[in-house]
Amino acid sequence: MTQRVELTVGVDVDAPADVAWRTVTDWPGQSVWMLGTRVEVTSGGDGRGPGATLEAVTGVGPIGFTDPMEIVEWRPPRRCVVRHTGRVVRGDGVFEVDELGPERARVVWTERLDLPLGALGRAGWPVARPAFRAGVAYSLRRMARLCEARYRSRG
Repeated sequence: MTQRVELTVGVDVDAPADVAWRTVTDWPGQSVWMLGTRVEVTSGGDGRGPGATLEAVTGVGPIGFTDPMEIVEWRPPRRCVVRHTGRVVRGDGVFEVDELGPERARVVWTERLDLPLGALGRAGWPVARPAFRAGVAYSLRRMARLCEARYRSRG
């Protein structure tokens, strides 16, 4: 039996929502802010639309895994859902951008994941969850600083 878990982390960004949206959905650019991850678009042009496919490689040194994904929902500049279709990671990742004002936004990253390894995965999630959450929060803070720097440099 597969168990689905959900993790949601948000961050406020001192930049307009469109800057946050472009940053979050710049798939190759995620390697700048997403902890230990490189992403490339594997089909669908620039990856900005339903049906486009992506491949993320997450890890440190020789230890890591490939995470193939497909964009299953695309509602710019508000919401994007990617479906994780790999052996290790399965489920949905959601990026949402909420405008908080003309120069402020909130980015929310949700992962709804099917735990691997059956009973072992279910037993390990309470241990892995805090580290996973910390990694997502760290990545989002880096993304916010990148958005803010991009916005200030336009000035």
